[in-house]
Amino acid sequence: MWESESDLGRGREYGNGVLNSSKEVVKIDGFKRRDRSWYVATDVPSDLLVQVGDVNFHLHKYPLLSRSGRVNRIIYESREMEVKRVQLDDLPGGPDAFELAAKFCYGIAVDLTAANISGLRCAAEYLEMTEDLEEGNLIFKTEAFLSYVVLSSWRDSIVVLKSCEQLSPWAENLQIVRRCSESIAWKACANPRGIRWAYTGKPKKVSSPKWSETKETSPSHNQPVPPDWWFEDVSILRIDHFVRVVTAIKVKGMRFELIGAAMMQYAAKWLPGLVKEDVGEEGNNNKLKDSSWKEGGLHMIVAGIKEDMPSKEHRMIVESLISIIPPQKDCVSCSFLLRLLRMANMLKVAPALVTELEKRVGMQLEQANLGDLLIPSYKSETLYDVDLVQRLLEHFLVQEQIEPSSPSSHSLSQGSPRPNAKMRVAKLVDSYLTEVSRDRNLSLTKFQVLAEALPESARTCDDGLYRAVDSYLKAHPTLSEHERKRLCRVMDCQKLSIDACLHAAQNERLPLRVVVQVLFSEQVKISNAIANSNLKDAGESHYQPVISTRKALLEGTPQSFQEGWATAKKDINTLKFELESVKAKYRELQTEMDNLQRQFEKMSKPKQLSAWTSGWKKLSKFTKTSGVESQEIGNQEPVAAEQVRKPRRWRNSIS
Repeated sequence: MWESESDLGRGREYGNGVLNSSKEVVKIDGFKRRDRSWYVATDVPSDLLVQVGDVNFHLHKYPLLSRSGRVNRIIYESREMEVKRVQLDDLPGGPDAFELAAKFCYGIAVDLTAANISGLRCAAEYLEMTEDLEEGNLIFKTEAFLSYVVLSSWRDSIVVLKSCEQLSPWAENLQIVRRCSESIAWKACANPRGIRWAYTGKPKKVSSPKWSETKETSPSHNQPVPPDWWFEDVSILRIDHFVRVVTAIKVKGMRFELIGAAMMQYAAKWLPGLVKEDVGEEGNNNKLKDSSWKEGGLHMIVAGIKEDMPSKEHRMIVESLISIIPPQKDCVSCSFLLRLLRMANMLKVAPALVTELEKRVGMQLEQANLGDLLIPSYKSETLYDVDLVQRLLEHFLVQEQIEPSSPSSHSLSQGSPRPNAKMRVAKLVDSYLTEVSRDRNLSLTKFQVLAEALPESARTCDDGLYRAVDSYLKAHPTLSEHERKRLCRVMDCQKLSIDACLHAAQNERLPLRVVVQVLFSEQVKISNAIANSNLKDAGESHYQPVISTRKALLEGTPQSFQEGWATAKKDINTLKFELESVKAKYRELQTEMDNLQRQFEKMSKPKQLSAWTSGWKKLSKFTKTSGVESQEIGNQEPVAAEQVRKPRRWRNSIS
């Protein structure tokens, strides 16, 4: 049965090898401290000085020799006849643990708690306080407290595991870390319905539950247990112990999305600036938003976050988090992975782990956003790491090829294939190219390779590519004509919208050949639209007699097809209207040009006419005369009529 949390502060009292039932505080009458030295309050003078770090203990040999095998060996193996000084600088737990061990040797009651049990257990092992010297020695006492009290309590297991950070490698060798990790994992994976839930401490948002099966909680605290109740407590552990706990939780079958959320909670605490607005994107109702330390309960004994943690420790945390990410897709958000990748590049994490992280990002690249994709470059001269994005695209394309052929993949098992993933990635890449194209150090080759990385089927419209190309031309005005043509090959003029075509037709930065292609492709679109419209009208007139069956045919047509055809019909009508407007405008311009020509001829004086103009006048008179004659002669002289029409056509073409 698990211990009630109300026993945490009281602990257990042992005196002379017998468990005391009285609730006594630790008496310090037997030991007195002066500055950095401890003395035993007795009439017998001390005959042994034990130095532990910078603290001196003035003790007696007999109590220590009766219970410590190490002190026995040090004294009896010494070459000196009378050993009066023993130095134990490497004792685990330091002076605090030795103080408790010394009191135990003198028969003074020792209060065992979760805060001191790990240090005292390691000190007992170091001092070799075994059962061979005396029954019920300190190793037996501390081991019993660990097994029957600490491991049955959630908070005690967390506190002991936290205290083991200063006891390496003793805590590892004595299996304290392993046992606490498995105890925490077992309780985290337990059925929440069996937990009587109550908060510890005053703040209502503290996620430390009270484990109690024997005592009823108040109705106000009796509420459903959230699935992330264990995140906050586990996130206070050092990274190596956190990895041990997460590994044990994986083995016991915890849901991978909860493991991923716990990792994001841990990163929010120990990697400042990594997780900010990413909180809450997964919709799993976790408490990642509140990453500050809270008062009350377990968190009272833990120091604050190390904002000034050296880069070596940051690198260790990043590497450890990468190594324990669950293999399932979507266990963490793509935004979190990209920020982790940004920090991994900055801290120069091991290349193998960086490659593994890039593959994970490629698995869910369609979920990324532009802000997280703009990762600074720490190697090349460019502002952003374009080569990294190129590798992410390659991993994405490889994953796209694997998923359809893998029936055991996660996406297929959940019945959610990604038909539009490439289109979303294409839009993301176009936005990324538009942003990085402003960098003057970005080479044309890198831009072109990244723009052509995705297949043509990924883009139904190349407006995004056109914006990126135009932005690159603005930032690189010194490109040659050949380089501009090469740059424009990345986009398909036939996939540009009407707005993009209008802009491209007036864009002086584009090569002339590209402008012609844009105009030609738009003309082809208009012609095809008119032809389709004419065919449709002809088809409607042809099938006019069977109009009674159209309703049944329309009802049998899918709704999506009907909506698509209605949209296409509307676009065709719009194009026809625009074409008629262009024709009317052309006729107006032709009329205005003829009027201007007449005004010019009236304003011209005979004296200022050139020989060319006078020749034109004579030719016009001859044309008029020939026209009168042709009217008189009629059809008898067809050659003269032909001479009347030719000069008029020539004049119109010249004008």
